[in-house]
Amino acid sequence: MTTDNLQDIFGNLESILWGWPMLIILIFTGIYLTVILKGLQFRFLFRSLKLAFTPSKSDKSAGDISHFQALMTALAATVGTGNIAGVATAISFGGPGALVWMWLTGFLGMATKYSEAVLGVYYRRQEKSGEMSGGPMYYIKDGLDAHYPTLKKFNIPSILAGAFAILLVIAALNIGNMVQANSVADAVANSMRGTSYDPASIKMWVGIIIAIMTMLVIVGGIKRIARVASGIVPFMILLYIGAGSIILISNWQLIDDAFVLIFSSAFGDIGQNAAGGFLGAAVKEVMKLGLSRGVFSNESGLGTAPVAAAAAKTSHPVEQALVSMTQTFIDTIVVCSFTGLVIVISGMWWTSDPNALTGAALTAQSFGSYISYGEHIVTLCLIFFAYSTIIGWYYYGEKAMNYVVGMKGIWLYRMIFLLLLVVGAVQPVPLIWTIASVMISFMIFPNLLSLLLLSGKVKKLTEDFIQNEKTGEGYIEKPFHHIHKAE
Repeated sequence: MTTDNLQDIFGNLESILWGWPMLIILIFTGIYLTVILKGLQFRFLFRSLKLAFTPSKSDKSAGDISHFQALMTALAATVGTGNIAGVATAISFGGPGALVWMWLTGFLGMATKYSEAVLGVYYRRQEKSGEMSGGPMYYIKDGLDAHYPTLKKFNIPSILAGAFAILLVIAALNIGNMVQANSVADAVANSMRGTSYDPASIKMWVGIIIAIMTMLVIVGGIKRIARVASGIVPFMILLYIGAGSIILISNWQLIDDAFVLIFSSAFGDIGQNAAGGFLGAAVKEVMKLGLSRGVFSNESGLGTAPVAAAAAKTSHPVEQALVSMTQTFIDTIVVCSFTGLVIVISGMWWTSDPNALTGAALTAQSFGSYISYGEHIVTLCLIFFAYSTIIGWYYYGEKAMNYVVGMKGIWLYRMIFLLLLVVGAVQPVPLIWTIASVMISFMIFPNLLSLLLLSGKVKKLTEDFIQNEKTGEGYIEKPFHHIHKAE
């Protein structure tokens, strides 16, 4: 079977799976959780940010890493190529209005991410090694078993949990591995265009170097991964938004018009009034592009963040969940906004040329049109973003592999993960991205189903946390009721 055949197969699957039913389910889940939690993501936003970036009082609580390290590990896996390439792709095909729908996924996704983290911490387990393990595979099985006896009778929670874990392993080897290695290799090869070096050889060596650097980190487990993420993530985000801030501040007079264009094109076909070449897109296509790229970027509903959240030292599931929801805010509302605004004011998205720039190349040239070495800054950030995503997703896949086959399968998973970094670096870009999109959609369904079915538990734990703070009394719901030594 040829690469073109595979592209056609997965392309058709992607069109079906990422249709309106999927997007409606995602939006409905976000709205529903926002309502039952009384807009918690808005009411507690500043407090959550403060909790994330100040020393924690829970360092002696059960867990492996601090609030901040758990957040950085999750951000490492989330802030990646989607923030640079995904935003640019959405705008180049759907117009500036796609940003509005990305922001919508961000604000609604905060409630989803919060709920995932609450359940991820509450239903986590402690391994014989002392490390914590958690995530959708645990709250799908333990949560649904405890609250839905009928489902347990037919073994449905176990089947869904096992399916999610297997999908997470596969996704880690694709989304968090080959997609990222491919993006870095492509960026490096593109930056060396015009030299005597063979692009294929460049990509292969980039893959080998990434594999070696990844190996040096992952052999140290979650504590080393968290330490590295805590060093890389703040630096790369500050570098990126710093460059974006310079551009936006120096061109402040263009920002008002940019926002007018963004919001007007979100609800209408700007191509109808286009004197230039850009053909615009129908509202439904703008929405679809913005929503799907937003979910790909912030991963709310995907079920990855609770795996990192479960490792945190925290006195209550809600405490870490408040920190975790800032991940979506930082990723989509902050980082993606800088990408989108710079692209919009640059005007480079406005074209009907079928061979026009898109993805990371569009973002790089948009930055480069305003500041010296702008393209190189974006390339450097892309490398950092992708590398941090690799180590973050490795941890997700390891925990899923542990759920499926136990610790005995970790070394095999580790070797396959490192090998595929080299393979992914030299594979065609469209196929890698399309397979990644399909894997994401498969993971979302069991996770969202469990979130909706266990939303009452999320609400009860949230009320417990708030009530305890007001009265100073002990917790109504005993935290970590489900922590036990894994057999």
